[in-house]
Order: sequence, then C-alpha cells, then structure tokens
Amino acid sequence: MRLATWNVEWFANLFDRNDNLLVDDEWSGRHDVTRAQQIEAIAKVFTALDADAVMIVEAPNTGRTQDSIRALTGFARAFDLRTSAAVMGFANETHQELALLYDPAKLKARHDPQGEETGKRGSATPPRFDGTYRIDLNIDATEDLVRFSKPPLELAITTAAGNRFRLIGAHLKSKVPHGAENRDAAIRISILNRRKQLAQAIWLRERVESHLARDEDVILLGDLNDGPGLDEFEHLFGRSSVEILLDAGLYDPNADKARQVRPGALPSTARFQLPGSGRYLSALLDYIMISQGLMNRRPAWRIWHPFEDVECWRMQELRDALLTASDHFPVALDIDI
Repeated sequence: MRLATWNVEWFANLFDRNDNLLVDDEWSGRHDVTRAQQIEAIAKVFTALDADAVMIVEAPNTGRTQDSIRALTGFARAFDLRTSAAVMGFANETHQELALLYDPAKLKARHDPQGEETGKRGSATPPRFDGTYRIDLNIDATEDLVRFSKPPLELAITTAAGNRFRLIGAHLKSKVPHGAENRDAAIRISILNRRKQLAQAIWLRERVESHLARDEDVILLGDLNDGPGLDEFEHLFGRSSVEILLDAGLYDPNADKARQVRPGALPSTARFQLPGSGRYLSALLDYIMISQGLMNRRPAWRIWHPFEDVECWRMQELRDALLTASDHFPVALDIDI
C-alpha cells in the first residue's frame, strides 16, 4: 500500500462557491501560476504518485456553500483518479482543511475522534482535537489554553487485507511571525508561535501514546512546520515539535537524520521563494511517522522532490508539475499492510 501526504498550496482558490473547478487563465494563489496551470499540475502529480491514500494538507474549504469532500471527489472524477473517495474531520475557519483522498477498493476510512468534548474552560487531560487543552509547558509555571486552528484528522483505517491502524493527519501551527512590524515584534511573535506549536505537539504525542498503550498501530503524517535545528528559538525550549513526536515511539527516517549531531546534507519537502533576495529556501517540514509495530512491514519512504529525487528530475513533465502545483512536495510511504 502507498500512503502519502501533500500540502497543496492554495488548493481552495481553484474552486468556486459551489465547488466547481475554475479552469481558466486567472491567477491562482501561487506566484505567476494560473488556475488552469495549477489544476493541471496537481492532477499530473496525483496521477504519477498513484497512492492508495493521500492526506491533503490545505484541502479545499468547507463553509456555508462549499464542501471539501465534494470538491475533492469532483476533482478525482474530472481526472479519473482512482482515489475517488474522501473523508475529513472537523472543519476550521482558515479555508485550509485536512482531508484524506483514498481508493475505496484498497481501504475504508472513518473519522473517529478521540478524547472528550470541552467547553471554553478546557480540560487538563487531552481532549478531543476540536476542544481546548489546559497545559503547562514548564517554562514559566503558567498554564496555557491551547487550541488547534486546524484540528488534526483522526481516522480508523481498515485495509482490503483486513489490517487495522490509526491514521492521524496534522498541520501544526506555523512559527512565521506574520504581522510583525519590527524586529522585537518578530521575536515576540515567533516565541509565542513556537510555544503554541510545542503545546500542540505534546497534545498529539499524548494521543499517540494512548493508542500505543492499547497496542494499536499508528501512522502520523502531515505538515508539522518544524524539524530539529530548524531555528534558533528551539534552544529556548530545548527541542523541536518533531522530536517531541518521535519521543512517543514514532519513526521517520528523514526526521531521524535531521536530529543527528552532524547530519550532513538534509532532505527537504518544501521550497519557498525568499522575497527580494532572488533565492529559495528549502526545508524539511512534511513527515510520515510510523509506530514500532509497523517497522516489520517493510516500510519505504520517498520524497517526491523535483531536484533531489532522480526519477522526478529525469521526467521533465513531472518535474515541472511538482514545481507548478505547490511549494511543498509529496512524501510517500510504501508499506505491506
């Protein structure tokens, strides 16, 4: 089975209020890319990826008239993708949903949120991901009220072979200091954002540990917006969000390499243009982490990077599609399950 995660930048911009595809020459959310160009590129990547299930980060919006599931299944029909079914969890207010697009002949997926519902006061034990968690990060003895702007997607999966596991899709808080007007404000916002992100990672880790305590296999995948050694604020808190999740007993070879003392050249899953510099920044932000019980299932990871993966580089049409479709590249896991 092939599982994948892919952050599709501005996917929501490609649909009208009734979830019809906007195949035209108007600009998409991506720089110098029309909606028709991005739609075609996304379809080419999905076709080449040929995954049994893809966790879509920044999936189309669900709102008053829009529905992410309707948009995704309509996209699949338009391009004859075998991943013809979709499931999502709690909708959010960011127009960036989390949804799984999958092949119903290969697996069954059911939204199965864990934890208790909470009111505004929250809970001191890990609640449902659409709730509020009261947590002290042991930094200043101050209790934080933590919420997910994009609640993780919790799924109970049953494969065609009859295997069962838990699949959790996540899009953690960005650390970028949006809205900062000067250096001091940027530092303050960056620290606040990292604090929120670490709290979200702890919440996720506790959920993973609860599944492992019941001998359930777990796969956690998505855009974690972090990695060991990614920025200087990590020293303030001692570790990254990714390391917090790995410490739950999860494994991802790319994350494991990044946490080494002298890792050498690191893989990357995203490529951003730096404004005004004429350069690009590459980063490892997207992961597929598996629990130890799945390590004997012959897992094999692959980042579909147009410049770092030989096959993606050699196939010019695929290379161009990856660069046009999004600023993130898919991460895939082949596993016998």
